[in-house]
Amino acid sequence: MKKTLLTLTLFFAVIFVWGQQTPVTTANYDLAARFSPKKVSKLVFSTSVSPNWFKNSDKFWYTWQTPQGTFYYVVDPSTGRKTPLFDNATMAAQLTEIVKDPFDAQNIPIRRMKLVDDKIFTFEIQSTVQVDEKDEKTGKTKKVKKVHGFEYDYTNGKLTEVQDYKSPKPYPRWGNVSPDKKYVVFSRDFNLWYMDMENFEKARINDEDSTIVEHQLTFDGTPEFGFGSGNSDFYATEKEKNKRTSAWVYWSPDSKKFAMVRSNNSKVKDLWVIDVLAEPRPKLERYKYHMPGEKEAPSRHLYVFDMESKEAKEIKADAFKDQELSIEMKPFKKKDMSDDIRHMVWEGDNNNFYVTRTSRDLKKIDFCVAQLGADSLKALVQERLNTYVETRTVHFAGDNFIWWSERSGWAHLYLYDKSGKLLNPVTSGEYHVEEVTAVDPVQKVIYFTANAKEAGENPYYTHQYRVNFDGSNLRLLNPGNYNHAAATSDNGKYFVNNYSRVDTAPKASLVDNNGKKILDLEETDLSQLFSIGYKFPETFTVKAGDGVTDLYGVMYKPFDFDSTKLYPIIEYVYPGPQTEAVNASWTKSMDRVDRLAQLGFIVVTVGNRGGHPSRSKWYHNYGYGNLRDYGLEDKKVVVEKLAAKHKFIDIHKVGIHGHSGGGFMSTAAMLVYPDFFKVAVSSAGNHENNIYNRWWSEKHHGVLEQISEKGDTTFKYSIDRNSQVAKNLKGRLMLVTGDIDNNVHPGNTLRMVNALIRANKRFDMLMLPGQRHSFGNMTEYFFWRMADYFSEHLIGDYQNHVEIPQMNNN
Repeated sequence: MKKTLLTLTLFFAVIFVWGQQTPVTTANYDLAARFSPKKVSKLVFSTSVSPNWFKNSDKFWYTWQTPQGTFYYVVDPSTGRKTPLFDNATMAAQLTEIVKDPFDAQNIPIRRMKLVDDKIFTFEIQSTVQVDEKDEKTGKTKKVKKVHGFEYDYTNGKLTEVQDYKSPKPYPRWGNVSPDKKYVVFSRDFNLWYMDMENFEKARINDEDSTIVEHQLTFDGTPEFGFGSGNSDFYATEKEKNKRTSAWVYWSPDSKKFAMVRSNNSKVKDLWVIDVLAEPRPKLERYKYHMPGEKEAPSRHLYVFDMESKEAKEIKADAFKDQELSIEMKPFKKKDMSDDIRHMVWEGDNNNFYVTRTSRDLKKIDFCVAQLGADSLKALVQERLNTYVETRTVHFAGDNFIWWSERSGWAHLYLYDKSGKLLNPVTSGEYHVEEVTAVDPVQKVIYFTANAKEAGENPYYTHQYRVNFDGSNLRLLNPGNYNHAAATSDNGKYFVNNYSRVDTAPKASLVDNNGKKILDLEETDLSQLFSIGYKFPETFTVKAGDGVTDLYGVMYKPFDFDSTKLYPIIEYVYPGPQTEAVNASWTKSMDRVDRLAQLGFIVVTVGNRGGHPSRSKWYHNYGYGNLRDYGLEDKKVVVEKLAAKHKFIDIHKVGIHGHSGGGFMSTAAMLVYPDFFKVAVSSAGNHENNIYNRWWSEKHHGVLEQISEKGDTTFKYSIDRNSQVAKNLKGRLMLVTGDIDNNVHPGNTLRMVNALIRANKRFDMLMLPGQRHSFGNMTEYFFWRMADYFSEHLIGDYQNHVEIPQMNNN
């Protein structure tokens, strides 16, 4: 009997142990190191096709890189044929004979490939041979590697070396060239200047050429109220202050006039960062920075310049206090993208252009016409909303224009005539129109992308559609349960359809404007990635904290995942509201998700109410007025539901990480739910939104416009900040910032630090010297410090003996 009882006891003990998950106790640094950005870039190459459209036909060419080399193709949609631009082996042999450097089919260092006149491709090859070259600025001779120029006629396969070739320098980006190429306008020391193309060509070769002739247009520009830009740095030399810079002017189609918005920043207060790494001594950087609620706002002024008289006129545009003005620009033709001359042409004709006018609280937007014969703007469309109004590019077609609006609670298109009369809604229903990709004014067809229209799909998956101006014949053009990105030709007849999910390899196909697939173009080669252990992540759907709203997420597991183990879970977060940290397509950017998981974590990304704008306006604006806490409940609920479903998730070891808005959110999660979230790494967080920039904070949280009995308008702003709940911290928190972050000022992090110290809380901090918002060349260092922190406090394995790779050598 005793033997039987002993046997049963051992049996149930074995069953009990077998049924338990074994906690992860060792962080897998080797596996995480295997998938660094630099290493992945040598395993996976092209992930999408970017068409370069011919100017006079529907053909296009593109480049595609694989582990076998780089290949060039020409595609003719009319015949459905994809043809190699050349045979790589033949081209390598020809180039070897001419350049005298050895090349092979996999290694042809072509650069600056460009199509000229739809027939001749030009490109360069840099040799290993060094030659003497005169520096146009200094006049001194220096040794450089010789560059050979070539012309290749793809119609007959003839390769010709260009004799006495000199690599052409790009046109300076400060030049804004008129459509007829008669004038080039630029800014210097906050005033407008101009030159002709002959002198612009001189500047292209040597922008310090003393023979360049230029003319001053304005004389009263200042750093606070400038015509264009300049250098207001206290430490700037006279040479630096006299440097030419860009001028954001918009030309009339006939090149006789241009318009611009001039900004008066004289009342806007200064902000500073100190570059401690500047030589020979630390340097103070000063810049204008308008914070939420501040009355010292910039003012915008609308000017039109006449290039014949060289005179300017201000157009009265005031309607709202502290309003914003933006001039509508005619969309660039994709066929002209290879032209490195910068043209900015206003939308409209020679006598009229269009301006968007926005109130400071963003609850009011007017789409206006500026008539050159008038002194003020005329509103054509007025949008009003109790949260905030958003817009998209306005597209004109003959006497009509296509307007994007969320007035129905969903983003849709509306057809107006040029007088501002609404002709008809073009689209409607519970889906989100993202953007117009092309318009056919003859056939009266609009091509556009949209989300959330296809039943049973992730609403973040984008598709391309077509619809008639009157709203009829709405048609899906690229079906398939993937996220699609359409690169559409100017006339809308064809588009390259790049598509994938997080769990599929990216593919590309060519589709016509009726939705017919003409041919498959490419599929990304992931074979090398899989050969070292890569596995796709998994998608999931859960209900939000309200039990009603669907949230869509992605789960990243260690590639050596063992279902019998118990893993800590980390949420990678970005609260929005302008986006979410959830990938819809496959990407080789893995640092914060796939790669982090390899240490021994389950990493998840998921949306939250108040997040991504590609859903309903209700979903997008859910957090309006509650910018600190609105997304936190959903982040907590998602982990609880995933842990209840998957026994390999340790609900007692929850980490959270985010950058910028995600840095703000991850710290807030630790303070609002201190018993749930145990560890956070919060980088570049805008913890104090009262000192973050006005445009993001006031837009997404809201600002109250108050009008006194005397008619004076003021703006009141109040927001919950992370520092106010610093006393709640219980877990482990690491705060990280770059010391010259001029986007989210380091003061956001330091005020959080101050609050934690005064609350007698232990925490960790890392300041990255010489780094701005994205951490630049210290991103790899940051990754390993984050890896250390989560590994130590969630796994209990701090491998500080693992060498951190050198910066720029990861």
